[in-house]
Amino acid sequence: MERVTLRIPKQQIDEVEQMVETGEFPNRSEAIRSAVRDMLNEQDGEREERGRNRSWAKV
Repeated sequence: MERVTLRIPKQQIDEVEQMVETGEFPNRSEAIRSAVRDMLNEQDGEREERGRNRSWAKV
């Protein structure tokens, strides 16, 4: 696994910390990894949808 350094607004970090404290995630890193996975999955779905739309013949 690679280490990445990023800057995130304090309010967002506080919200992530709250999810860790309530047990939704074991730690901040896992919460952020989960958010990145969700974003990538969403992008894949959008690409797939655009690909299906292009398969129609233009008349």
